[in-house]
Order: sequence, then structure tokens, then C-alpha cells
Amino acid sequence: MSWVYVFLGFCALILLHEAGHFVAAKKTGMRVESFFLFFGPTLWSFKRGETEYGVKCIPLGGYVKINGMNPEEEMPPGEEHRAYYKQKVWKRIVVAAAGPAVNIVLAFVILFLVFGIGGLNDGSAKPVVGETTPNSGAAAVLKDGDRIVAVDGHSYKGLTGAERIDKFGEDIRSHKCEGKPTNGCSATTAAEVTVLRDGQEKTFQITPHYSDEAGRMLLGVGWEVNNHWVPISTGEAANHSLDLMGEVVSKTGSVFAHIFEAEKRKEISSVVGISDVGHEAVNNGWRDAFLILALVSLSLGLINLVPILPLDGGHIFWAIVEKIRGGKPVSIKVMERATIIGFALVLMLMVIGVSNDIGRITGEGFNVSK
Repeated sequence: MSWVYVFLGFCALILLHEAGHFVAAKKTGMRVESFFLFFGPTLWSFKRGETEYGVKCIPLGGYVKINGMNPEEEMPPGEEHRAYYKQKVWKRIVVAAAGPAVNIVLAFVILFLVFGIGGLNDGSAKPVVGETTPNSGAAAVLKDGDRIVAVDGHSYKGLTGAERIDKFGEDIRSHKCEGKPTNGCSATTAAEVTVLRDGQEKTFQITPHYSDEAGRMLLGVGWEVNNHWVPISTGEAANHSLDLMGEVVSKTGSVFAHIFEAEKRKEISSVVGISDVGHEAVNNGWRDAFLILALVSLSLGLINLVPILPLDGGHIFWAIVEKIRGGKPVSIKVMERATIIGFALVLMLMVIGVSNDIGRITGEGFNVSK
């Protein structure tokens, strides 16, 4: 049943995204020929006014066909003035940006409601071993329930459990592999890990390993976490929502800025991975499910703003170029070449994402709950 919820969630995001384009186009006087969910042959449709609405059979996105997006497209007699490329630049930018804007605003609304209604995890993570990674150095000596009290002699007394975990992570990352890090490579030096077990302190020498998926050195430990949610104020819910969105924007920009770096490419995921994560999140409860939905909506909005055709950001970019050129339209040949390059880049991202997801699914999975 969780897969049905994931599918319906994706459909809702697509419909709302396209509805943003649709409403903006109608409000600015453009002619909208069709509004469809999915692609391919039509399964069901109806026509109201000048627009045909319906559902197609290939569940990969959706679209709103606005007449005149191709300058060479023929318009119905008497409707020439309503063509997309006959409109002022600001109107075209509004229509192109409306879809991503809906996704970004929707992400904030969902996050705000989740934090406002469900509260916030009190952060009571404890430096207590909940599980260990198979075949890691930690798996050989640590046991579930061991409380880590120091790493390399650093205990960080006075900090919260979550803060101590962060500090211990910094200590582990200070141990490096020899040469360029690769998945599974062991550090050249062992970490001195002191644990409290059955009331007695024990110290072990554990060699950290590098994880491609995490992009850092790991001890091989999954921490025990108390999922205790506490209510927060409306202002705190809004601030936390904006902070989380800002973090996603920063990380998304970092991935695209370093797309040619192997480690960053491993962070790209496709609809396969997103749906699998969504499935796990639904099983974890309504909070995780809606948090994932919000973050997918935000990511959908951000990715569509990338300035390449056929993405919305590409239409915005070329509209701005036309404005800079004093209103002189960019030639159709230039637009066609840009579209070909854009399709190639989008296809490349899809291939990278699917490849990464296959590796995760056949390997250790997505580890949503950790």
C-alpha cells in the first residue's frame, strides 16, 4: 500500500507543478491547448473550452501545452496575439517560473505543517551503539548498547548527545586513507575508542573506513536515537522549515557545481531511488512521509530552475537574454541547439541517477532510517 501512496504523492506534485504553469498562462492571456498527466497515448480526456484535459499512459511526468512556445508554430485564426512568444518577456518569465514556484511554496507549507502539528524531534540522539556495519572494524569489537565515552581521548563532556556524536564524527574523519579515498579503504591509523559496557570502561583500537555513499570516513556505527517529538511554536516551525529548505538549496547547488567530481555525482538519485526512499519513509510514519514529499517537491522546483532547455529555467534564461538584447528574439536555430544540449544533459543526469540507485539497491540500500 505504501507504494500507492508514493505514486499518488508524485502525481500530486506533478499536477500542482503543471497547474502553476496552466493558471499563470491563463491569467496572462496565453492560449493553453492541453493539460495532461503523464506522456504517451491518451487513456482518458475531455475538452472544456479551448483546453483538453486528460491522462496518458506512460507515468513519467506531465505537461501543459501552451500554444506558440515554438515561434514557427501556426496559431488558430484570430488567436495569433495569444501565442507564448508574442507575449512580453515578464509574462513569459512568470509562466515559466510558476511551476517551480508552486513546488517551492508547497515544500514550505508541508514542512511548516509537519513541524507545526507534529513538533520537532528533541534531538536526544545518544552516543550509544544501536547497530554496527557488517565487516567493519567496529563490528568486530563493539556491541549494541555500548556507550561511547571518548574517541582519541576526547570525551566532550558538557555537550548534548547529538553534539558529542558530531564531535566524535570529526575525530573519526581526521583519520585518512593513504592516497585517494575509495569505497571501503581503511584508514592508515586506528582510532582509540573508549566505551562504557556493563558499568566498566573498555578501550579498543578501531580502524575507520571510507564510504563512497557517505562521502567520508566512518567508524561503522549506527547510533541509538530516541524519537521523542516535542511541540514548537509557529515561529519556530517557520524558521525550522526555512532552515531546512536553505540546507537543501545549498546542497543541491553544491552537487551541480561539482558535477564532474566523482564523489558529488554519487549524490545524484533518480525517480527509482526517490520512490524507494519514499516507500521506506511511508513505512516509518506520517512525519517521514510528508518530510520526504516536501523535500522532493523542493528538489523538483530547484532542478526545473536550472537554466537549460527543456527545463523551465531554460525558458526563463532565454527570455532574459532576449530582454538584454533589447527585445530582439533569439534565433530558432540557437534555441534548437540549446534544446539538444539540454536534453543530453538531462539524459546524462538520469543515467547517473539510475546507475547510483542500482548500486544502492544492490548494495546496502538507502538507509533512510539512519
